[in-house]
Amino acid sequence: MVQYTLAQSPEIILTVPGKDSAKAREKAMDQLMELMDEGKLPTDLADGFGPQHFIEIKEPGAIAAGDEDALNQAVQILSSLATLKLKAQESRSEALQVRKQIDVLFTDELVSEEEINSLKEGFKVLKTYAQTNMRYREARSQAEQARVVLDQALQSSPEPKTQKPTAEAEPKIQKSGK
Repeated sequence: MVQYTLAQSPEIILTVPGKDSAKAREKAMDQLMELMDEGKLPTDLADGFGPQHFIEIKEPGAIAAGDEDALNQAVQILSSLATLKLKAQESRSEALQVRKQIDVLFTDELVSEEEINSLKEGFKVLKTYAQTNMRYREARSQAEQARVVLDQALQSSPEPKTQKPTAEAEPKIQKSGK
């Protein structure tokens, strides 16, 4: 259900089934026309009043549900970031060792078949690390917004009030007259 009102008559509430859409606004317009025909509309509407001029009434619970969805998504994004960071950290040292071995390919030194096979296996580790690291960096930029959403949700909770010390509680400094 969606509800609309008019800027000229906020006491008029038109309820239409469904979500806010052009079709729902047309149905609200039909209800408005009926009210006008019955003489139940307390104000005159300007010529050219159309469905786009309706003001949607949002339920406080609906707004909270949207906030809750955003919060859940933010936590999920941060959880994914934590997992990617852990995977990247786990494979980083091994990938860096493989990277050092790659330099052997660019020298004139002889390389055994065993070393080449070891390098080929290492390429898989290197590729996995590089992909994980790239996904981590992308997720990190997305997580910045998730962190903002989470911070806003944490700030919206009422903070405990602290009592300020009164003049009686402040220490008094005595001056000696000597």
